[in-house]
Amino acid sequence: MKFIIYRFLNKNNDDMKITTQKSGLAIIRIVTGLLMLYHGLELFDSAKMDEYLKWDVIKKLPVPEIMVYIGKGIELVGGIFFILGFLTRIAALFMAINMFFICFYVGNGKFYYEDQHPFVFGLLCLVFFFSGAGIWSLDEKMSLSQ
Repeated sequence: MKFIIYRFLNKNNDDMKITTQKSGLAIIRIVTGLLMLYHGLELFDSAKMDEYLKWDVIKKLPVPEIMVYIGKGIELVGGIFFILGFLTRIAALFMAINMFFICFYVGNGKFYYEDQHPFVFGLLCLVFFFSGAGIWSLDEKMSLSQ
């Protein structure tokens, strides 16, 4: 046990730092995917989808019914892709655009108070757009097989 604690606290152990960083990012990717999947499942709740269609800001969109379903579809599929670490950068880009649209158009850009969740989701998506899926992902498995 002392050895494990020593290795964790030893600042010269670069391998441990790298492993911890990779594992941490993978856990954050998976949790973000689970949360996005949870929100995307609203796609199958007709009462919730009808509630979104009653919002004035949604009514102003071109073809609001389709736009709401596209947004929720991005959350659903993007969440699944994040969990699996599959096409992560592409999923991250679509989800970031979706989240920033929600924050700055639907929520009027009040990311510092009222619309923090979509803004933070958008930032998390940008992290994975720039860094990729990392370990525990299908993206990693596919790149190793080439």
